[in-house]
Amino acid sequence: MKRKSHKRREQRKMVTERIIIEDTSQIDLKKLEKAAAILREGGLVAFPTETVYGLGANALDEEAAKKIYAAKGRPSDNPLIAHIADFSDLKPLVAEIPETAKKLMEAFWPGPLTMIFPKSDAVPYGTTGGLDTVAVRMPSDPVAMTLIRLSGVPVAAPSANT
Repeated sequence: MKRKSHKRREQRKMVTERIIIEDTSQIDLKKLEKAAAILREGGLVAFPTETVYGLGANALDEEAAKKIYAAKGRPSDNPLIAHIADFSDLKPLVAEIPETAKKLMEAFWPGPLTMIFPKSDAVPYGTTGGLDTVAVRMPSDPVAMTLIRLSGVPVAAPSANT
């Protein structure tokens, strides 16, 4: 029988540091850099969007996405939304960007519009709820945008209604 390596478990150790941003009208880079590091390490972060606070994780890390499902008691076949901070962040996530989608993005992003695209191989099925598509949005909230930029990864979070 093979012994399992503890290295992977150590890499996935849950980060439990609490970082509170009391005034979301001002950007606190020091706190957001800590939160971004938690995302990169596979942890969960509560962050604001223009509609609600969401529980986010690295959208490209299947184990991190699973933590959202566990924390929220959410069925794993209910897709998460990948939040991005820049138009250039979309291309690695999707297989194609139709012209009509480009027009909608130009008109409504950043903002509360979520769009569905065929997913690229970079996006794990744990993020998409097992679907071959990925939901993507670019929030307009400055704290969310800064957090996503600092993390360097798309941030998966559930929709506001789940």
